[in-house]
Amino acid sequence: MLDGGLDVLDVLLIAIDIALVWFVVYKLIMLIQGTKAVQLLKGIFVVLGIWLLSNLFGLTTLRWLMSQAITWGFLAIIILFQPELRRALEQLGRGSFFSRTTAEDEGIEKSIQAIIKSCNYMAKRRIGALITIERETGMGDYVETGIPVDGHLTSELLTNIFIPNTPLHDGAVILKDDKIIAAACYLPLSESPFISKELGTRHRAAMGISEVTDAVTIIVSEETGAVSCTKNGELHRQLDQEKLEEILRSELDHTSKTPATKTWNWRGKKNG
Repeated sequence: MLDGGLDVLDVLLIAIDIALVWFVVYKLIMLIQGTKAVQLLKGIFVVLGIWLLSNLFGLTTLRWLMSQAITWGFLAIIILFQPELRRALEQLGRGSFFSRTTAEDEGIEKSIQAIIKSCNYMAKRRIGALITIERETGMGDYVETGIPVDGHLTSELLTNIFIPNTPLHDGAVILKDDKIIAAACYLPLSESPFISKELGTRHRAAMGISEVTDAVTIIVSEETGAVSCTKNGELHRQLDQEKLEEILRSELDHTSKTPATKTWNWRGKKNG
C-alpha cells in the first residue's frame, strides 16, 4: 500500500492506461503523417492556442468565437479527417493497426519478388520506371496527383504501366504493402546541387521524395537500363538483382534476419 492510498496494482493499471493512450496517439500520428490532415491538425492547435490566450487576457469576443469553434470542432474533425478515420477503421478491421499478421509478411515477400521481377524485365529492355514504396510516412498528397489504380501488385501489372506511349507510363507509381495505389504521380524534384548532371528527372524526383519522406524509390534508367534506389536522401546506383533484393528485404521485411548494416556495406559511390 502506498502513502497516497493507492496500492501497487492501482499504480500499475494507471501506468498501463497511460501507455496504451500514448501508443494509440502515436499510431494515429503515424497514420496521418505526410497527408493534408497534418496541416488541419496544426490549424486545430492554433485555434486552441488562441482560445487559451483569450482566456488569459480576458478578450471576451475572441473567446466567444473560439468557444464556438471548439464546440462545433468535433463534428468538423469527423468531416475533415474522414479519409484518415476510414483508413484507421479499415486497419482495425484487418487487425493490422497494432501488429502485422503472418499474411501480411507473406504479402511483403510476394511484393518484393514482384518488384524485382518487373525491374529486371524493364532494365533489360531499357524501359524507364519510377517506383515509390510508401512506408511509415503517408503519401496521400502525392497519390492525389496521379491516377488511382488500387490494384493488387503483380510484376505484369507493374511492368505494363511503364510501357512507353501508354496513358500511365509518365510519372511515378506509388506502392503500399501489396497494392499499387496510383500511377502517373508527380513527385517533388530535389534541388540538391550535388546530384550528377548526367542524371535526369526520374532520379531528381526519386531524390526529392526521399528527402521529405521515408519512402524507398526505385529508378530504372531509360537510357542505360541501370537500376538505382533512393532512401533518406541517398542515391545508390548500378544495383544488380541481389543488391536490390537486399535493400527491399532490409527496408520492407522486418522479419528478415539480414542485418541492415550488412545490407548497406556495399554502398556505391554516392551521387555518381
